[in-house]
Amino acid sequence: MHAIEELAGFVAGHREGTLPKPARETAALLVTDLIAATAAGLNSTLAASARAAAAELYGSGAARVWLTGHSLSIAGAAMANAAAASALDIDDGHRGAAGHAGAGVVPAALAVGQAIGAPDERILDAIALGYDIALRVATSRPTAIIETYSSGRWVGYGAAAAAGRLLGLDAGQMAHALAIAGAEGPISFPTGSSLYQGSTVKEVIPPAVVAGLTGAFRARAGANGPLDLLDDDGRHVRAVLTGGLGETWWLQQCYLKPYACCRYMHAAIDAIVELRDFGKPVSKLRIETFPQGLRLSNARAPKTLEGGQYSFYFSCALAALHGAEALQPVDPARLADAEVLELAARIELAAHEDFAASFPVGTPCRVILDQGDGPQSLTVPHPLGDVANPMSRAQVTEKFRRIAAGSMGPDWQDNVLAALDGLLDQGFGPLFAALAAPRLILAAE
Repeated sequence: MHAIEELAGFVAGHREGTLPKPARETAALLVTDLIAATAAGLNSTLAASARAAAAELYGSGAARVWLTGHSLSIAGAAMANAAAASALDIDDGHRGAAGHAGAGVVPAALAVGQAIGAPDERILDAIALGYDIALRVATSRPTAIIETYSSGRWVGYGAAAAAGRLLGLDAGQMAHALAIAGAEGPISFPTGSSLYQGSTVKEVIPPAVVAGLTGAFRARAGANGPLDLLDDDGRHVRAVLTGGLGETWWLQQCYLKPYACCRYMHAAIDAIVELRDFGKPVSKLRIETFPQGLRLSNARAPKTLEGGQYSFYFSCALAALHGAEALQPVDPARLADAEVLELAARIELAAHEDFAASFPVGTPCRVILDQGDGPQSLTVPHPLGDVANPMSRAQVTEKFRRIAAGSMGPDWQDNVLAALDGLLDQGFGPLFAALAAPRLILAAE
């Protein structure tokens, strides 16, 4: 049996309503966190351009473009929502995958689920199964052969699994849906070979979502794909890819992000915030990290928000001068902050042998900070939000209110959070209703 067929059989054969309680609760928490990330990124250039393109390319339909007054086709809404959710790099991720599953899987599942009127438990199952497939594909790649950590290279598998589950594909159709999604997914450049991470191309998640949805719908219509796509054990370790299906749920291994920047630097930001005395100047700041951290674009004076998200220098300077709140989310005006740019130009960044084997399982950092009284050092092995250092639901709610404030008023936040808090008891209907905003005037529209 091909690996894709084994994965497909698991997705198609999962018995509806049997998702364990901890996995259901995690799914609800991840949806809450992703809606928060969407609110934060709603009026970014990445999100606004995606909405405009989606409306023109894919047309109207029954799927909600979250937090707007618009509904589009399944592909249009899913693409637009994925763009907003991933715009500010404050969406969930996974250590082994070295990327973000939620910004692809959740928009796909909710767009299909809303458009076809799927039962609540089926939507919840689709989310959990979509995470499982996406994260298995990503994590099964041997670290030594990975050329790019772009989530778009693998999240389409999860979108196809979620959509296929909601469409009721049988195991054979599901296998072809996954194969089509994988074969026709977007190509992104090897990490470090291009500045694409500093542009609105970024993680390449929106087109991967469209590819995943296309795979599911085409498979239902009779199309087929290359079922041997994941069979090369040198590229996808079979034991990781298909081992223990249904025994554990991979979405429970996801981390959440308190800061709107690449996860690689979160440990450094935690350390800076812990050490910092904001009444003193920063005489010297050195960051020691794992080798892959140096493969980011790391512009000292980034020109775009995306460039700032992939820069240790900029993000850490911002935290050192203005605190964690300055990354929740980042104000574009900070790109021209002379004080931040001056410190970014002085920060030392180096790979350290202590962390050489950490990635992708861990993203630790050591910060050495001199504030005029001599150097202080702090190593953070597990940044806030990791499975080993998790954010509580209360912290996620606080994050929601803080990062959504720019696009949602307090009353609207209350309505959405109430729907999210009741998701497991009341289903998705109240959430779909709360996410509609016919009176909202977007800055980009």
